[in-house]
Amino acid sequence: MIQAPDKDALRVVMRGYRSNNEVTAFVPTLGNLHDGHLSLVRKAKEVADRVVVSIFLNPTQFDKPEDLAAYPKTLENDLALLKAENVDLVFLPQADEMYPEGSAARVEVDGISEILEGDSRPGHFSGVATIVAKLFNLVQPDISVFGKKDFQQLMLIRRMERDLDFGIEIIAAPTAREESGLAMSSRNNYLNEKERNEIAPGLFAEMSKIKQAIDDGERDYLTLQANAIDELSKKGFKPDYIEIRNAGDLSVATKDDKELVILASAWLGKARLIDNITVSLK
Repeated sequence: MIQAPDKDALRVVMRGYRSNNEVTAFVPTLGNLHDGHLSLVRKAKEVADRVVVSIFLNPTQFDKPEDLAAYPKTLENDLALLKAENVDLVFLPQADEMYPEGSAARVEVDGISEILEGDSRPGHFSGVATIVAKLFNLVQPDISVFGKKDFQQLMLIRRMERDLDFGIEIIAAPTAREESGLAMSSRNNYLNEKERNEIAPGLFAEMSKIKQAIDDGERDYLTLQANAIDELSKKGFKPDYIEIRNAGDLSVATKDDKELVILASAWLGKARLIDNITVSLK
């Protein structure tokens, strides 16, 4: 497994892959890898000759400095996990490599960036779009794999890729879950044992109840959302939002929409959990 510490080293290896006409798949990460990340790597290996992973704790997507400072840093373990998955190349830039002094350009994806997660975390999606655009330019992969857990982020990346003509195929991998139903996330490390094993799975359970109600014919979405927020509050969460939206554009769902997504965010202790479930109606 090759480790590229800077842009120049990355470009040398990528030129070699391209000269051999090898299909490359790219998985960008913040580090602190878990089975959710590794599921993206495995999906990448299914569709490409070479798999490239970046580990970069991107400061511009954190709306609170204390969240950035608290993010777990486990580089040695991350590299061991990637080596075990036979990843070909890991890009390991430093912050001053990605954002040189005087760096001012930013990527904005209007509309999708201001709602839901964007409303709760101002500036977050500009940071995401900017770093992913920079990484796409540097790696120039044929394919990039993202998880469905960050549904809104996935939509943002797809729209940015289309609008800026990167020519990269974006593949969505299913949300990796623990046996309890809890979506895998680095932020789960902030939960204590009781929160993680007994309370946190309640977020997925409440979304599943909404899905079942919709499948059974319920269309009073506002009431379903309000009831779920009440239930989560009783269980010990501090809900941020639970929204039923059109899965195509994240507009507020109507009774006529056939493809829906239930999006949820809630605080539990020190962790802010997000999750989603899609619903297809006949």
